[in-house]
Amino acid sequence: MCTGKCSRCIAITLYPLVVISIICNIVLFFPDGNVTYDKDGHITEEVKYMGGLIGGGVLVLLPALYIHLTGKKGCYGNRCGMFLSIAFAAVGVAGGLYSIIVAVLGLQNGPLCKTGLVWTTPFKELTDDSHYLMDKTLWSLCTEPKNIVEFNLGLFGTLLATSCLQVILCATQMINGLFGCLCGTCNKEAQIA
Repeated sequence: MCTGKCSRCIAITLYPLVVISIICNIVLFFPDGNVTYDKDGHITEEVKYMGGLIGGGVLVLLPALYIHLTGKKGCYGNRCGMFLSIAFAAVGVAGGLYSIIVAVLGLQNGPLCKTGLVWTTPFKELTDDSHYLMDKTLWSLCTEPKNIVEFNLGLFGTLLATSCLQVILCATQMINGLFGCLCGTCNKEAQIA
């Protein structure tokens, strides 16, 4: 496969991952499908960092668009275009890494929830050796929003998985861009001598 076709495949694969990241981040603002938690400020802190919207969303979408253009014939499908795709892919790697860090923190700290009469992050403050991810009985500490632990686990886990794929794909494009810059893109009309 030539570097131009590889770029096109990478970009097309990145598009649904970007959409999934953005959707996950937006949904995280509405636990239990209710807007009152967001209005009252009872949202997990890591959701406000918008790792899926900014990191896995915008910072990966822009490189995906450019990478897609390098896979076509024309002014972007040449050695210079492939060189620039390395820089754009690096931005995508940075965005994906940001999203990974936010998702890992969201999973590690657990959700903001109501325990008794107080809104807190109960799993962040646990001091014993048990961790809420390993001990399902701890999930009952959260009384409101309903099923908040499963909600956060599912969405932050999905963000983590999509972000890892985004980093792998953008890093692959950096290598592909290097080969395209050094060897050409297989677009005979677009070669720059």
